Amino acid sequence: MRSAELFQHTACWDQGQAAETHHLPLILIHGLGLDHHCFDGMVPALAQSHRVITFDLAGHGETPFVEDERPSLDLFARQTLGVMDRFHIDQAVLIGFSLGGMINRRFAIDYPDRVKGLVIMNSPHDRGEAGQKAVEDRAIKTRDEGVAATMDATLDRWFTASFRSKHPAVMRNTAKQLQQNDPNWYADCRFVLAAGVKELIKPQPPITCPSLVMTCEHDSGSTVAMSAAIATEIAPSETVIIPHLQHLGLIEAPSLFNDAIIRYLKTYQL
Repeated sequence: MRSAELFQHTACWDQGQAAETHHLPLILIHGLGLDHHCFDGMVPALAQSHRVITFDLAGHGETPFVEDERPSLDLFARQTLGVMDRFHIDQAVLIGFSLGGMINRRFAIDYPDRVKGLVIMNSPHDRGEAGQKAVEDRAIKTRDEGVAATMDATLDRWFTASFRSKHPAVMRNTAKQLQQNDPNWYADCRFVLAAGVKELIKPQPPITCPSLVMTCEHDSGSTVAMSAAIATEIAPSETVIIPHLQHLGLIEAPSLFNDAIIRYLKTYQL
């Protein structure tokens, strides 16, 4: 599939409806190697009051990768814009997890008139020199040795030990999903996750839509300090830290994320 065809071939799901006339659609953007199912625990509650659109990023889930471009925040932001246009949505709240929280920031920089609010969940920011090298080294290892080479370390970073021991089926399904990604596309997406943060530090033009920045207490790749830094660069914004959990806290305890998001939507009348 060529990039010009991407917007027609993006796999999308449309659920719920606005409970009030001022409620904006919510566009949910998933993270690296995953698909729209990572939001399965969140969508039912959000769809009680809002229209909720989920979709699979290019090269993930049911959406093919593109043949004439490599992955980039720009490509994924354009794909998100295409999803909005396809559903005739003029303005929305963009909720992004991890890589998705980088994509929605890129979107807000490039298309500020189309976004009224951001929820940035477990998303990286300025890592410092040592942290940046570690992420780039993992991307290189994935490219050279394949997805399986970093699988155990990835699951260890994403889920708490107690959840891993109690939910082996989730671990198997997550590993299977990551391994089903096209290896070259997945490796390139890891480089986007690694290098893309450089585009987002002190964004120009500044992001000015009201934003909720969230992460989990023990997320080693999208730390509490990173979330605080993201929030200082966006006004108005607020930060919520989910205790105890790691990167995929939204799968372990989706209600904690929903509670914060619903409060944010009410606060800003979105």
